[in-house]
Amino acid sequence: MILPRFALICLLALAGATAAPAADLPRPGQPGYIRPSPDLGKTDAQCRAGEAGPAIVVTVDGFRDRVGMARVEVYPPTDEDFLQADNKLVMAGKLFRRVEVPVTPSGPMQLCIRVPSPGNYTLSVLHDRDSNHKYGLSVDGVGVPNNPRICFGKPRAAAVTFRAGPGITTLPITLQYRRSLFCLGPHNPG
Repeated sequence: MILPRFALICLLALAGATAAPAADLPRPGQPGYIRPSPDLGKTDAQCRAGEAGPAIVVTVDGFRDRVGMARVEVYPPTDEDFLQADNKLVMAGKLFRRVEVPVTPSGPMQLCIRVPSPGNYTLSVLHDRDSNHKYGLSVDGVGVPNNPRICFGKPRAAAVTFRAGPGITTLPITLQYRRSLFCLGPHNPG
């Protein structure tokens, strides 16, 4: 029964599952523990009117449908931190930013998210079709910078790292949805 175990490991990796929590982070019930929450990372993330930067404008296309929420999250550019749980990054004092808005009725969406300074970052986009604030492998779409093919788990941080400049940095991202047991791909209408 190697295949079912392997399939479960791959599915967990695609869903953003991470390793056991770092030994030095507080655990539930301990002082300093922060619960996971859809509100984490939203402070200072939303762009302001006339935003001068540093900020990223993500142009998202390839929506399967026009329901739910679109969410952009920014992470440090390391394998350990890319797609790490929001509360673990916040408790560790690491960068985590999140912007979440309803999906627009048509066309590509532009989502603007502020970053603390120019530099290298990783980022993910989620089309949260059921608006439950978490990734559902069979339901939701995801996208990352450079639009690599996503199979057998999350991409390496180096493949999706980008540089944000001092002003507005633009990133085009095409959403990918589950296409097979192990792979995601762009939605092909028709």
